[in-house]
Amino acid sequence: MSSGSNGARRIASVLRPSIAEPQVCRSCHETLVRRNYSSAATQSSTESISTATPAYPVVKPVYTIKAGVLLSRPPQITRDLTPFEKAYYFYQRRLNERLALPFTKYFYFKRGTPADEDWKRKIRERQTPARDIGKYNAYSKEAWNDELLVGSVESEPEHQIEMLVQDAEATVNATSQDTSKKEEIPRPFPRVTEADKANDQKSLNRALQRTLYLLVQSKEGYWRFPNSPIAQDETLREASERTLAQAAGVNMNTWFVGFHPVGHHIYNNKKFGAVDEATSTQHRGEKTFFLKGRIMAGQADLTNNAQNLKDFKWLAREEIEQYVPPHYYSYIKNMLADR
Repeated sequence: MSSGSNGARRIASVLRPSIAEPQVCRSCHETLVRRNYSSAATQSSTESISTATPAYPVVKPVYTIKAGVLLSRPPQITRDLTPFEKAYYFYQRRLNERLALPFTKYFYFKRGTPADEDWKRKIRERQTPARDIGKYNAYSKEAWNDELLVGSVESEPEHQIEMLVQDAEATVNATSQDTSKKEEIPRPFPRVTEADKANDQKSLNRALQRTLYLLVQSKEGYWRFPNSPIAQDETLREASERTLAQAAGVNMNTWFVGFHPVGHHIYNNKKFGAVDEATSTQHRGEKTFFLKGRIMAGQADLTNNAQNLKDFKWLAREEIEQYVPPHYYSYIKNMLADR
């Protein structure tokens, strides 16, 4: 054993004689001595740091907590098909026409009868390649012409619907007893509404394929989602419901999805307010927590709003980016649906 270790043991035994008892072995005695030295050193260093640190006042940053409402109108119709989807579904329909069993006309029409001749005439009128509503004949002169050209109207769903409706009208009028009146079958409603043509951004009857969100304009001219400070002893859900009623009126049938926020926005003041000496706090800005809601019926009304709002709009995701500041959009963009 080195002379340094022997010297340390002698010094420890002199400085801590109370630990050196007969019941404690030599190894445990050395361990207890080292622990006492380390604890004493830690305590002394802590005391020196605490005495050296000056007692400066600690200012706590304080934010105004707000409740925001992400009120949306979901899509009302399915989205438009992509060019690949149009080609795929059209190919499947053409394939089905070829694999389907032919109509056994002689089970219903006797050969040589007027009904049989009328059926043959209709078939000749509809005898087209399977690019359109019609009957395909692989042994006809047009059998080779079986491919759909790029940009052809036959692949558009609107054209196919119109052909189906015209075929149904021809069948109904041919079997009708009153030949003086031509019956018309109602067409489906268009996917582009009058509000889309007029670009009426206050109407809910626009952009039926997209999700629309309610934005309001403050008296300063800034566009944002409805929000207001949370009152004392008020939950986020209660504050959101109150905020929506104060901002957009009560003429809407709305439903809040849950009780937890789907996102937040932090606004820091460029110039901090004065420090409150009594509470040692300083106002730094606002923190807004957004709750998700759906509109089922009705419309927003700012006539008697309690927040001095000037205007409102129902906008899709890419339209919102054009109205709100970039910093605001960076916080809310992940809360918005792509469609």
